[in-house]
Amino acid sequence: MPIISTSVHGYIDYVTGAFLIAAPYLFGFATGGPAHWVAVLIGMGIIVFSALTDYEHGIVGLIPMPAHLMLDVAGGFLLVASPWLFGFADQVFWPHLVVGVASVIIPIFTAREPAGRTTHVPQG
Repeated sequence: MPIISTSVHGYIDYVTGAFLIAAPYLFGFATGGPAHWVAVLIGMGIIVFSALTDYEHGIVGLIPMPAHLMLDVAGGFLLVASPWLFGFADQVFWPHLVVGVASVIIPIFTAREPAGRTTHVPQG
């Protein structure tokens, strides 16, 4: 049984997105370079696809939770690889690495459907 509900996962999503957007300013790499923009764009992406997800904290309900979790994992791998892929590992890599690893691990422990649902039922 998963230990993270989709509701808790929703809170984690929005906090993670906001954290990534703020990270360049919090950690001093808001230079307009790749380190800055990878964090901001992935943070914005997390917030957008969370709003589009069919779970307790989604707004539109278009993306099924299993697909959302796959997007989390894909984004996590991109974050982990980004400092080396885009050549900024010598400047900063810890925020990208830590959030990326968390984005790969958290979906493993997250429920695949909101509480009380056994299959995906689109809203609307």
